[in-house]
Amino acid sequence: MDDASPNVTIQEKSVVIDGMKIRYLEAGSGHPVMLLHGASLGSSADVFLRNIPPLVAAGFRCIAFDQPGFGLSDVPQDHSGKVRVQLIPKVADALGLGKIALFAHSQSGSMAWQLCLENPQRYSHLIVLGTGSLLPPLDEKKQGLDMAAQQRLERRMAHKEPTIDDTRKLLEATLFHHELITDHELDLRHSRSIGKNFEAFVIRSDMEADAPAKVQKGPEAWQRVDELKVPSILIYGKEDRANAFERVTLWKEKYPSINLYIINGCKHLVPWDAADDVARLCIPFLKG
Repeated sequence: MDDASPNVTIQEKSVVIDGMKIRYLEAGSGHPVMLLHGASLGSSADVFLRNIPPLVAAGFRCIAFDQPGFGLSDVPQDHSGKVRVQLIPKVADALGLGKIALFAHSQSGSMAWQLCLENPQRYSHLIVLGTGSLLPPLDEKKQGLDMAAQQRLERRMAHKEPTIDDTRKLLEATLFHHELITDHELDLRHSRSIGKNFEAFVIRSDMEADAPAKVQKGPEAWQRVDELKVPSILIYGKEDRANAFERVTLWKEKYPSINLYIINGCKHLVPWDAADDVARLCIPFLKG
């Protein structure tokens, strides 16, 4: 398949892991960078089509795969996040990648953070884009109201397969630059939001709604900055949801050494909204 750059060809491939066909995109050569999409309805490896060409041009091998239940990959029997976390090193092993850099958006940032804490020798770098679950909490009442609004939206989406207009509205809610929503991008995102992917989304939503409240034992993920041995960079949009700007600022205040950036004019879909800034920050980081 062709991407936005005429000088970079992105190949679409598949690999079978644990009996599931996993679709992935690959381009370039050099040190491997694995790009991990989030868990929103319609998410897939295609979210990184703006990010792969500059990484390839800088001398990196990029692999972005559709997680089970997303994109063109098979739907798993077990929809838990644990399966998706465990699949990341399995894909790396199946493709013979060795030590890799992780480039993770949204929910996958927490997965990548966990992997780097548990097995740091496997990962050379960690790039996190817009992962709200890693941020420290604010005032419980203020944050609770904001999160409740987001949860209501997600619950409504789990009741009926989206129309293409619904898909546009969801993209507009996560993008600052609405001009990026071309007809082609909209059609692609919508195709990843219906059918088996919508059915998997409903199952995941029901699992999350029925899950008992977690009892945290030990420090939260955001409090383990000093334990993280893998070089990391974290990038957030200033206009992201769930009071992200305030929480990012608080995190930086508590851990001044953290390599953290805030991008103006950027909401939650950081790989789209801030593709140029992501390349500007991440390529020197990966080469360092």
